[in-house]
Amino acid sequence: MSAIDGFLGTARSTLDRADPAQAAALQADGALIVDIRPHANRLAEGEIPGSVVVERIHLEWRLAPDSEWRLPGVTAETVAVVVCNEGYASSLAAADLQRLGLTKATDLAGGFRAWSAAGLPVQAGGSPAVP
Repeated sequence: MSAIDGFLGTARSTLDRADPAQAAALQADGALIVDIRPHANRLAEGEIPGSVVVERIHLEWRLAPDSEWRLPGVTAETVAVVVCNEGYASSLAAADLQRLGLTKATDLAGGFRAWSAAGLPVQAGGSPAVP
């Protein structure tokens, strides 16, 4: 096993990962869907309606419950589902958010591509990231 496989396994051991249908249900119940994919991917493939785009480089500052730069309304009780292309970077990101106090952070297993393949709603992409 490579070092990154071990790192990913450790990150995922703390997550209750959501499949696309579960993520859609969480969103319907008020969960925050956080898209960390690069602009080029969002532009080419689309976005999940109602998701918030936060570039990976800003993620911890925008979602740490005690950060002065957090998104409005984010608390330690916020349910957040992190989305990347295929569900790898999002696992690492969600585990980081848990370590920062967002204990209900998780990620979308299979990423945006699994969401799209499941036939769930997709809108044209290219939304600006939250600054």
